[in-house]
Amino acid sequence: MPVQQRAEETRARILNAAADCFAQHGYEAASVAEICERAGVSKGAFYHHFPSKQDLFMALLNDWLEGLDAGLRSVQAQAANVPQALRDMAGMVGFVLSSAGERLPMFLEFWTQASRDPDVWAATIAPYRRYREFFVQLVQAGVAEGSLRPVDAEVAAQVIVSLAVGTILQGLLDSSGADWSHSLLQGIEMILESLQAT
Repeated sequence: MPVQQRAEETRARILNAAADCFAQHGYEAASVAEICERAGVSKGAFYHHFPSKQDLFMALLNDWLEGLDAGLRSVQAQAANVPQALRDMAGMVGFVLSSAGERLPMFLEFWTQASRDPDVWAATIAPYRRYREFFVQLVQAGVAEGSLRPVDAEVAAQVIVSLAVGTILQGLLDSSGADWSHSLLQGIEMILESLQAT
């Protein structure tokens, strides 16, 4: 087996083992030793791929976010216009909830740690800022194509991201409390009522 392929498989085994350990024990309680044991790798192999447990967590988070990013880009590329893209993106909440559900305890614990550690906070807040910028550009594209009226794209993006994150968090904490996909779509429709060009 080529060295590169073996390295990728080792990294994937570590990530899978870490996701299991973090979900079962939480971020703080999961040890590098247990992750290595579950992955069937040495600590040397672990530290070759990840300088720290924090870096490993961020890799898990970033891998998950890359899937979400790819989905958003695909929806945007296929939609006829920006309002339709926003509606279709709201429909992705089911994927987000199913893929993040088992990781909720890990995410919550890491967010708590972020409040005490500036480096963790910077790494944790970066995706939110990236999504705000994504939606700023999307709203600006809607204004340019004439489907949205001229608005402050920064404020519109903040509202959209706040609605999405709030709905996802509620869905993770109270999965049977509502039809969260429907709730997010209805929220987007309310936003579009004020944004769409007449």
